[in-house]
Amino acid sequence: MGNTVALSAQVKKLEAQVRQILRKLNMHQLSLKQKKFVSDLQQNLDDTRIYVADYESSETEQERLANARLAKTWLASAQKNILSASEYNIFGAIDVAHLGAQIDQIIEVLSR
Repeated sequence: MGNTVALSAQVKKLEAQVRQILRKLNMHQLSLKQKKFVSDLQQNLDDTRIYVADYESSETEQERLANARLAKTWLASAQKNILSASEYNIFGAIDVAHLGAQIDQIIEVLSR
């Protein structure tokens, strides 16, 4: 399990990059729908971080698989929210591609 530490680091890096992009926004100027995408995305990433930590500390294969499944579910939701938010120019095409590639990479590790 040599890359489980790297997995937590990847999730934290993803969160940091999303936060950096969102920091540039004036939240008061966003519509309710836009705020919901941003809020949901932040919650998705929080939940992902929790389940990745649980995945890394799982004591049984069954726990590990269950936590991996939950983390992948939250990552898929995050990816969907990034795409939805991009329709409102919260994320640019390059951000969507870059963040999506990182999410895919994390999902790939969780799928092993």
